[in-house]
Amino acid sequence: MNLTMRVDVDAPPETVFAAATDWERQGEWMLGTTVRIRRGDGRSVGSEVEALTGVRGVGVTDSMRITVWDAPCRCEMRHLGAVVRGTGVFAVAPRGRDAATFEWTERLELPLGVLGAMGAPLIRPVFGWGLRLSLARFADFCRAYPR
Repeated sequence: MNLTMRVDVDAPPETVFAAATDWERQGEWMLGTTVRIRRGDGRSVGSEVEALTGVRGVGVTDSMRITVWDAPCRCEMRHLGAVVRGTGVFAVAPRGRDAATFEWTERLELPLGVLGAMGAPLIRPVFGWGLRLSLARFADFCRAYPR
């Protein structure tokens, strides 16, 4: 399942990238998610982060390793979990000195083979809704993020 969404942000590109990769604060904008750094500094290739996404203690743990770190333009992650596998990309494109477009791409390998593929049409709209809401919150988060 592949999904890419974008949001225009009224903040400098460097601020947008810093806000997106401030792992411990992602829960402030990413719907139902808590993130922590597990290994490394969280700002270099090989660093690992872990996200718990869910409601009321029921959710999915997503372990990820940074595979590309090109600040302030791009961060690529490899999802390593049993349930969430694939790649995720945060990309920032300048729209001038004080504005940028933030793009979030997920290329997920769904579990359960054929059953997972059959469930994709049901999962995609819910996942997309959560992503859109998170991106709207992210734009607000960036405007208030320290520069």
